[in-house]
Amino acid sequence: MFSLILDQDCTVIQGRIFAKVTLFPLFLAYGLFFYPQTLCRGPNCRIMKKIAILASGGGSNAENIATYFHASPLARVSLIVSDNSRAYVLERARRLGVPAVVVPRPAWRDGAAVMQTINAHAPDYIVLAGFLSLVPPELVQAFRGRIVNIHPALLPAYGGKGMYGENVHRAVVAAGERQSGITIHHVNEQYDDGAVIAQYTCEVSPNETPETLADKIHRLEYEHFPKIIESEIRKLTRDENK
Repeated sequence: MFSLILDQDCTVIQGRIFAKVTLFPLFLAYGLFFYPQTLCRGPNCRIMKKIAILASGGGSNAENIATYFHASPLARVSLIVSDNSRAYVLERARRLGVPAVVVPRPAWRDGAAVMQTINAHAPDYIVLAGFLSLVPPELVQAFRGRIVNIHPALLPAYGGKGMYGENVHRAVVAAGERQSGITIHHVNEQYDDGAVIAQYTCEVSPNETPETLADKIHRLEYEHFPKIIESEIRKLTRDENK
């Protein structure tokens, strides 16, 4: 079997080898397009993680995450999955050059079919970013600890089935809340019920509207969600290397 030994400052990306060494002819002939058994030395040698994003709507969070990880040596968005064939996130995926697939909402009741689609792309980590379908138990179990969601309120308040997007913001404003925010949490078999990873808050002013609150929530999402994903993947990587 062909094998390459690289120095410690290397990264393996889906079987393609990129190293901070001179690309002598052996690399040109085999390293970039061959799938070898690769032996890395040192703590900086790592395999880039693949992120799959599940989204149902416009996909602004999906694009923000993909852009954040575009030049990252840690992870890359390798797949976008939608349950809505008309979702604008699919156009964002096309522009970003990220593979995208549609699994219609009725199909999400069939865990085996969903797993077949996901496994075909072999992601390491799954991110729900405005995804409305309930994730089947088979997917939760297969990615336990490696699947996260973002919710546009401070859970456990304003969570559960049907509580998403403008529905949440209208409810928060109507209740006269003085604070809202975002919750990033692990995903389990229930809507918005997994263990909380992080929460970030914003003020709800007396003259707040659902639209102005949505703008505040989006700013929190764009600032914090990619960083939390990165932190969680780093934790998993450290655990794998122990």
